[in-house]
Amino acid sequence: MSLAFAPSPATLPGVVGDQLRVPLVTGEQVSYANLDHAASAPCLEPVRRAVDELLPWYASVHRGAGLASQVCTRVYERARDVLRRFVGARPDAAVVFTRNTTDALNLLARALPKGTTVVRFDSDHHAALLPWRGRQVRRVGVPASPEEAIAALDRTLAACPVGPRLVVLTGASNVTGEVWPIAELSAVARRHGARVVLDAAQLAPHRPVRATEWDVDWVALSGHKLYAPFGAGALVGVADWLRAAEPYLIGGGATRQVVDLGERLGVSWAAVPERHEAGSPNVIGVHALAAACDALCELGWDTITAHEQVLVETLRAGLGRIPGVRQLALWAPDHPRVGVVSFAVDGVDPGLLATALSAEHGVGVRDGAFCAHLTTRSLLTGAGVDGERALRASIGLGTNPEHVERFLGALARLVEHDPRWCYRLVDGRWTPDPDPRPLPSFLDGDVVRGGAPCGSGTMTG
Repeated sequence: MSLAFAPSPATLPGVVGDQLRVPLVTGEQVSYANLDHAASAPCLEPVRRAVDELLPWYASVHRGAGLASQVCTRVYERARDVLRRFVGARPDAAVVFTRNTTDALNLLARALPKGTTVVRFDSDHHAALLPWRGRQVRRVGVPASPEEAIAALDRTLAACPVGPRLVVLTGASNVTGEVWPIAELSAVARRHGARVVLDAAQLAPHRPVRATEWDVDWVALSGHKLYAPFGAGALVGVADWLRAAEPYLIGGGATRQVVDLGERLGVSWAAVPERHEAGSPNVIGVHALAAACDALCELGWDTITAHEQVLVETLRAGLGRIPGVRQLALWAPDHPRVGVVSFAVDGVDPGLLATALSAEHGVGVRDGAFCAHLTTRSLLTGAGVDGERALRASIGLGTNPEHVERFLGALARLVEHDPRWCYRLVDGRWTPDPDPRPLPSFLDGDVVRGGAPCGSGTMTG
């Protein structure tokens, strides 16, 4: 697809850092090409403005008599309505603010009734894979197709013991970007009387979330994926299991009353959501999260999708033309996906490639197993790659066509000609040797490691 059809950058909200220029080991400076949105998306300019507006009013929430405290309380509680609308939840859905998706899913894991059987796919991110340890867990392997995912879930639920059941679903893979058949999988869960929690961390920045339409009970998401990197996330959904559970954290705010019973303290706990939000809440982070949700909805999902699809199709097509590149996918090449592409290059350490892309070209990508070790290992094996780590390029509203083209050109040159710099392993990570790039001034202008290039590099280490 031609890049001429991409939405004009003028129609997109700016992101903090879109003017950032970074030094290269060769002494030049270039604009930073951030192709690591799947890890943490940059802050939207509307979000920064919202935070700047609130900061002079920053105060404690809920019990303060001062006007600033009342303003922050209004902001904090209003954000719950924003989150309900954003994920398409029912008007009476509980909204518990957390640190991120991992925190939200761990909160739900702590609230499961005794005897609950958890059904989850091996292809899940670790945030959705691991919190259920110590519970009855039924694993579903990495499915070969969406149809196999549906059939495998049906078989697994049919074999589950009697009692409460929870199905853990992923909205979009953080390894491949492929969108899961949420509505169909949820329908299977309902036929078996199971509840559903959706890990929407990778889906929510790219596609609308429709909790009620998909009939899911809870949605977990992270602000740092949603262009609001201020340390807030949320669990949105039905309240009964949360209401019956012991508080996730114990302390101020989670209590209704504490009395002295002599040898022990008597405690009555607050209602949901306060029951699971002990301690002083992250008012700024919650406000930023709500502002990001509003900004994305105002921009419109058609605009977001059009911008990203042009770039991801260009990215995938360009990778397909580079010899030795093996793109990773769960399912068919034409399956819908968000802007995440993972791949391996024959005979090249992915960490070395990622380091050279940054040091010599100002391109930021991610290497590793992406906190989804089972998935990445399975996909690499399926692609005929002997290894456990890959490269991932991910795009979003902070990505423009030049970033994608620069990445593709740099990768092709590195694969064909090897890098211009030397690299060595330090504590298991590749680093330029030497690394003369100065750090930013707020770090006192330190240099990572001074010196001059030692000659031509090698992509085989």
